[in-house]
Amino acid sequence: MEKAFLSVEGLSKHYAPDAPPVFEHVSFGLQRGEFVCVIGHSGCGKTTILNVLAGLEAASGGVVIMDGREVKGPSLDRGVVFQSHALMPWFSVLGNVVFAVRSRWPQWPRDKAEQQARRFIEMVGLKGAEHKKPSELSGGMKQRVGIARAFAIEPKMLLMDEPFGALDALTRGVVQDELLKICGATHQTVFMITHDVDEAILLADKILLMSNGPRACIAEMVINTMPKTRTRESMHHDPQFYRIRNHLVDFLVHRSRQIQAAQADGAAVPVTRVVRPGLEPALPPGAQAAA
Repeated sequence: MEKAFLSVEGLSKHYAPDAPPVFEHVSFGLQRGEFVCVIGHSGCGKTTILNVLAGLEAASGGVVIMDGREVKGPSLDRGVVFQSHALMPWFSVLGNVVFAVRSRWPQWPRDKAEQQARRFIEMVGLKGAEHKKPSELSGGMKQRVGIARAFAIEPKMLLMDEPFGALDALTRGVVQDELLKICGATHQTVFMITHDVDEAILLADKILLMSNGPRACIAEMVINTMPKTRTRESMHHDPQFYRIRNHLVDFLVHRSRQIQAAQADGAAVPVTRVVRPGLEPALPPGAQAAA
């Protein structure tokens, strides 16, 4: 079996000695080039897990290994895109991306750094806006600059915390398309938090479903069996889409709470199930998937 590019083993997080863990026994792996989304209710620790992967926060227990090395702090090998674009307002679009590039490769001359920056600015559809300041950009354009900046340093893994959450539906769709295009061209490994079920189905190869906190865990790993060539316009016509979507919604509405209730009654942390609902027959109306 191929060794995982990213291996997360037994991760847990306590914020106080006498408080229950936010999450515990979190283990999963990513292969190089995979796009993985994680979904769960607020309070289950999704952002904390992302921060641990980024090296921005320490776990209370467990270990994260990326490309054979333990993650112990921030590194330019891991690019992060937050819901807030976090652009420097005194720099132009080009200046913001060049700043990141020169942080990664300080020995590069200015013209080489600009060439690298322009390449990814064009990839996100902002060619012609290089000299605009953030105050002159729409929300969607600002977020695209953030994505260009993250990709321009060519990280081994990209971490995204609800990067499109503040965008309107039309802008969100455009930026999703740009992200898919860049990931297809760069074969980037991505770990992304989202609350949008349809977004996860469009973007992800695998979807991690977290139970409710405290004591949250990754209850299921859903394999997206839809073709990689899926688009926002076409995926709704595939019967697999509705099987996967119904499975995800059922988990969020019913099974995540059932797992939490069972753990409160003393049940053991469930072993992560690997499921392929897109290949399974559709459930009868009102029926729930097996826990």
